[in-house]
Amino acid sequence: MIYQFTIVVPVYNEEDNLKRVEKELGNYLDIAIMSTSILFVNDGSKDSSQDLIEDICNRNEAFNFISFKDNRGLSAAIKAGFDHVTAPLVGYIDSDLQTAPQDFNLLLEQIDNFELVTGVRANRKDSFVKNMSSKIANGIRRAFTKDGMDDTGCPLKVIRTEYAKRIPMFKGLHRFLPAMILLQNGRITQIPVQHFPRLAGEAKFGLWNRLLGPLSDCFAYLWMKRKYINYEVAKKG
Repeated sequence: MIYQFTIVVPVYNEEDNLKRVEKELGNYLDIAIMSTSILFVNDGSKDSSQDLIEDICNRNEAFNFISFKDNRGLSAAIKAGFDHVTAPLVGYIDSDLQTAPQDFNLLLEQIDNFELVTGVRANRKDSFVKNMSSKIANGIRRAFTKDGMDDTGCPLKVIRTEYAKRIPMFKGLHRFLPAMILLQNGRITQIPVQHFPRLAGEAKFGLWNRLLGPLSDCFAYLWMKRKYINYEVAKKG
């Protein structure tokens, strides 16, 4: 089957969440507004996540996976997903399911006019410290990138695959996806989406990852922006 949309699901030690992921994403496939497949990217999990992923893929034709030899981080997992997708549209959702797969339809309804549509988590169900650190980090990133996005860390996005594949790889990439599309002269927008508390497993990011790490990444982004190569072919012959 030829799919129009593929959802990348990075996984790192999420054995307690994966059965729920299978159920929720399976339910979404029944209501998706276009033909959709799922691509798990196992980021070197140390628990039984890989066995569960293989069982899920054996049960569901639209589910596939790739698995890293070692843990390489969220940005590497997302980039690997982009590299392996063949559908014209690619999405991304975290395996903790703090965002709702059905909200992909809200983003897909807008994608015809944009190269990236990202969610904005409304009424976030996180701790005060997590919410405040994310707010500060987003403010810092906006000051550096001028992307106008309120919640670049929201793990619910849809991107045109041709643009996603041209995003250069570096650690912290997942925080700068809208800005990297702007570097390609792409159009971006944000849509409010649902947010839920984490029901199982452990969060993979602490205060450093959410606040201090992104600050240093902003300087890497500014360097890349100065050096970024972008061109359009006028004629071929």
